Amino acid sequence: MFKVELKINGKHYKTLTLAKPASIKKIIKDIDIEICQIMTCKIDYEYAKLDDIISDDVRLDCICTNSSEGYLIYQNTLIFVMVKAFYNLFTQNLKFVVEHSIGVGVFGEVFAGYVITTEDVKKLKTEMQKIISLKLPIEKINVSPTEAEQIFTKLNREDVIKNLKFENIDIFKCEDYYDYFLSELADNTGILKSFDLVFHAPGIILRFPERESLEINGNFSFPRKLFSTHQEHDKWLNILQVHNVSSLNRAGNDYKLTELIQIEEALHEKKIVDFANQISHNNDVKIILIAGPTSSGKTSFAKRLSIQLRVNGIFPELIEMDHYFLPRRLSPKKENGEYDFEALNAIDLDLLNADLQSVLRGKEVQIPKFNFITGKSEKSHKKIKLDKNEILIFEGIHGLNDNLTFSVPFNQKIKIYVSALNNLNIDAHNRIPTTDSRKFRRIIRDYNFRGYSAGQTLERWDSIREGEDENIFPFQENADMMFNSTLTYELGVLKKYIVPLLQNISKYSPVYLEAKRLLKMLAHFSNIPDDLVPSNSILREFIGGSIFKY
Repeated sequence: MFKVELKINGKHYKTLTLAKPASIKKIIKDIDIEICQIMTCKIDYEYAKLDDIISDDVRLDCICTNSSEGYLIYQNTLIFVMVKAFYNLFTQNLKFVVEHSIGVGVFGEVFAGYVITTEDVKKLKTEMQKIISLKLPIEKINVSPTEAEQIFTKLNREDVIKNLKFENIDIFKCEDYYDYFLSELADNTGILKSFDLVFHAPGIILRFPERESLEINGNFSFPRKLFSTHQEHDKWLNILQVHNVSSLNRAGNDYKLTELIQIEEALHEKKIVDFANQISHNNDVKIILIAGPTSSGKTSFAKRLSIQLRVNGIFPELIEMDHYFLPRRLSPKKENGEYDFEALNAIDLDLLNADLQSVLRGKEVQIPKFNFITGKSEKSHKKIKLDKNEILIFEGIHGLNDNLTFSVPFNQKIKIYVSALNNLNIDAHNRIPTTDSRKFRRIIRDYNFRGYSAGQTLERWDSIREGEDENIFPFQENADMMFNSTLTYELGVLKKYIVPLLQNISKYSPVYLEAKRLLKMLAHFSNIPDDLVPSNSILREFIGGSIFKY
């Protein structure tokens, strides 16, 4: 007799007593959860396969698609199947590149002179469905660098070969197709439940199902502004002549790196100057609303925009949204009873809009001050009155939601979305998810300025994302302007700070394997010294040494 402590997404579910050895698949057969929702399993904090046999006391953790870890595995398994289908149909001389995320999905392009068509996309979708229906096994194998080079040379994958180190690596095999992925993949293709493939010139959008339901949202609305911002970043990469991590690492001497960093920071500044000029030429605009997800560099962006507005003779006045919180006793609560300070109705909307109307009519307004200890609003000494060449700047998560400033006419406000949208890709099929870029920034900031360990930040990440999914991402396309705060070189700088923090996470931590995934990602980057980072860079908001005060 032996016992199996069964967990779902790291949380205790039940303890089973077994009389004889059994496979993981058999053990979880009677759980009230669909097998297709279980992406992978862990035995005592290490990944296992559904066919593995358990014969001793263990902790068995089923990782499902409704967790961030399981959902990423679902996404990458879909990408694996899509690229396998592509190589089944087309010559290996063509190169398919997964460019960046777009809504609930990813955008990819075909290179080597081939123009993909709507008919190609239909064939590709049919081939993917065939691969999924066959329930083909996906095998993880460990190979030497020499073996990996031989395999990926046959597949014309120079992008993978350039990233090979001296250690053995894990790669994935399905029939005669091989690929490398940073995350785990599902055990077989049949575990995939739904997806969609959409032609969008000059490439393809692979749509993922919703995380909770595993169903494709039928109301697909193409995020035109977001896509345009991603495409602009691709043009910047062409200017920088950097397209993936290996090309960044090849710019390894200080002269080339210095030039690359100066050009990219200048591109950031040029974009901010463009925004300031547009705002300055619009005499109707009196309010700038800046919003974006955590660790996007919103504060640094606001300060740099303020400087450029001053250059144009416009004097900004910053108002902190937090001071308009309702008294804590009136704050909404989540289902678990905790206060939901990220909800729109946690803000005193009536007071905020009354003050805005007064300011827009030229009256002087006394701004409230919220006492976070007592949970009450207090009088402050700060008063605001807008003169002719002055403008208000609000920074907060609800800035893109017009319900926040319902009393302000559209022509009197500009909404700016700031986010670290897309970083360098590791290779043609391994993008760095936008959430990971911000996760790295948040880990460093939490450790340096808030006293949180990397493990604590990672454990809280899902709850952070829940607030963003509800209050920020649905309103992205409401933005009048978008700013991509990603810096191509940033992970080379952040690496030296993050690696020791992630290495300190215990193997018994629920986020241990997530830390290993992030370390695996960072291993591809060469270190970049801090002294190459300008003092006004958005990156300084996280590593310190900024010319700005926060």
